[in-house]
Amino acid sequence: MKLLLINPNISDSVSDLIRTEATRSASPGTEVTVLTAPFGVAYIETRFEALIGAYAAAELAAQHHAGFDAVVVAAFGDPGLGGLREALPCPVTGLTEAALASACLLGQRFSIVAISQRIRPWYRETVHANGLTGRLASIRGLDEALSDIGSVQTDQSERLVRLAQRCVDEDGADVIVLAGAPLAGLARSLAGRLPVPMVDGVSSAVRHAESLVALRPHRPTGGSFAPPPLKPNQGLSPALSLLLAAGRAP
Repeated sequence: MKLLLINPNISDSVSDLIRTEATRSASPGTEVTVLTAPFGVAYIETRFEALIGAYAAAELAAQHHAGFDAVVVAAFGDPGLGGLREALPCPVTGLTEAALASACLLGQRFSIVAISQRIRPWYRETVHANGLTGRLASIRGLDEALSDIGSVQTDQSERLVRLAQRCVDEDGADVIVLAGAPLAGLARSLAGRLPVPMVDGVSSAVRHAESLVALRPHRPTGGSFAPPPLKPNQGLSPALSLLLAAGRAP
């Protein structure tokens, strides 16, 4: 099985974290490939940055999806996930969707611990889009400015643990979701530090992607995730143009 994980931001250090955790989490025989966006921002924190990241993810997916059994959008918030699910011939999931699914299997109410305050409204909207607002206990984020996104785990791990503990003690969380690719692997390293389960988006996405591939789902030809219809277009890369055309090929 071959999985393609797409980091929609430009930080190679974050891609390294994604690759390490994905490789640890994958089943024997599963091959993991991680690609980093060629344009965009260091880490996605706002709706507009997510828009840019979605386009970068679409471009990379169009160029490289052939030969892979599933694709993962490796950023919390899942920028571009719905559109990629329409266009690609293989299963697609994202860190948020997979992490929330795991959290719902481990407890009734979950809290999200994030790397910033600014990111919280967008994450709340993402939870709502997944239909899980009623199970969200809270979203808490760091107050400190991030100087190096690749070292946020080592620089901020104790603050993140304290935030997570407050989610349990004050918000009633049964599960903690450590949000964002920069926190990939942190749940593993913090195992046993909290009284409730912690969920990692990368490991969840890898495992759920493997399950989707094993289920051999039929690609939809109807419903809301049918391939986009053919229509005139211009200014798109050759890879995106081919992907659009392939969805309606006879």
